[in-house]
Amino acid sequence: MRDTVIYAHRGLNHAAPENTLAAFAAASRSGVTWIETDTDILADGTAVIMHDSRTDRTTNRSGSIYDLTTSDLDTIDAGSWFSGDFVGERVPTLRELVSFLGPHDLNLNLELKGNTQGRDRSIRLVETVLEELRRLRPGTRVLISSFSPLLLAEVHRRTDAYELAWLVDKGTIGEDWRSVMELCGATALHPSTAVVSNRCVVEEIRRAGFGVNVWTVNSVQEANKLVNWGCTGIITDIADQMVEAGRRR
Repeated sequence: MRDTVIYAHRGLNHAAPENTLAAFAAASRSGVTWIETDTDILADGTAVIMHDSRTDRTTNRSGSIYDLTTSDLDTIDAGSWFSGDFVGERVPTLRELVSFLGPHDLNLNLELKGNTQGRDRSIRLVETVLEELRRLRPGTRVLISSFSPLLLAEVHRRTDAYELAWLVDKGTIGEDWRSVMELCGATALHPSTAVVSNRCVVEEIRRAGFGVNVWTVNSVQEANKLVNWGCTGIITDIADQMVEAGRRR
């Protein structure tokens, strides 16, 4: 795995609460150079780092993120559910994450969540994300991914500054996958392990000229198999172990 990109899924989420600056710092300390994370927007248009559209699972707050504004983040604890060592950990904004990446030498795989609030809010999400990413330190690499090819196409329509990747699971990819990717400007496919069930699938995608970054791979043995098949990246909850395995090869 020495030449394979290892993406720390929601940061080093077994060492710190997912999608927090603590989890991203833990990833950096372990030698990871890429993190994977998620973004959506609050009621006031602020882009935040959170996987779910509700706060219930990963904070001390209950309810939809679409009802929150930036000032509400000061009252939300995103760490105590994980461990007493992280009481008071904040839900970071995308702006805070952008400022964090450069000093920690991290590159970013940013997943645009499928906003459920309609067209205008989805467009606002794309606009806000692109505005914030313009603040990145030169040299920081960015890969924008999404399960929504429409969101990817909207990004592609506005800029060619970032690589794009289409996220798929077994029930969301059809025989027209190549057409979808070309239409939305994606250069990589991010399939689940269920999609890349054999070497032939990976080889077909690679022959078409696309990268293949697989999620969520939590076994070094499985990762080695996928790399041997030709996968270009591994999205994992155990990025530190994957990096260490790569060093030993």
